[in-house]
Amino acid sequence: MRNYDYLSFLLSSARNISLAADRGLDIITLCMCCYGSLKKALQVIKKDTPYKKEIDAFLKKERLMIESDIKIKHILSVLHHEVGIDKIREKVTRSYKGLKIAAHYGCHALRPSEVVEFDTPQNPGIFDNLVEATGAQSVSWQMRLDCCGAPLFGYNDELSVKIMSTKLENGIQAGAHYLCSACPYCQLQFDRVQNMLLSKKQLGRSLASILFTQLLGLSMGIDAAKLQIDANELDISGVEKYI
Repeated sequence: MRNYDYLSFLLSSARNISLAADRGLDIITLCMCCYGSLKKALQVIKKDTPYKKEIDAFLKKERLMIESDIKIKHILSVLHHEVGIDKIREKVTRSYKGLKIAAHYGCHALRPSEVVEFDTPQNPGIFDNLVEATGAQSVSWQMRLDCCGAPLFGYNDELSVKIMSTKLENGIQAGAHYLCSACPYCQLQFDRVQNMLLSKKQLGRSLASILFTQLLGLSMGIDAAKLQIDANELDISGVEKYI
């Protein structure tokens, strides 16, 4: 909604923030897009702007209030800063030695940096550290911080596909066996859309994508069925040979 009706975008995010705050809870997100939206709304809430006055009036109808001290966290931040890399390594029972992963951060984790405050925007390391906690190698690749193209799909498919295919090719050239995403929205692009293009022979080479929560779960010995590995449209069963 952000590009169509900015106020509606802010109201929906602010309402979620207020519902959590009303229960004395912080918010943790699995999706980078949700993370960016909620962080932006929280920034607006903290400032005395015309938007804040409209948000206050809207929430008052439900007897909700703005709470600016609530914390919005992404699961990667929680795992890295609050659980800790050492604690995660202790839980890894199936180390992925030899597995090379291209870690895709996602736009809304890094930009705008003064809003999301996730990691160093030019050279982040949180996701790479978490990938390597599973025993895998997080490869260095030029396009790791670039967009996946998903926001354009359905509006400008040609450009969306070009952005994704260029990124996939760069990951392959860097020697990655798989791409890893921590955002379900990006994962849909790398998995479902990539598979669709492959079936139509509109894509040259493929680079299957695995969600980080799936990779971490497998390394901790969680059953593949519980992690819904079979729900991925591109085959990622090959990760098992790197145990």
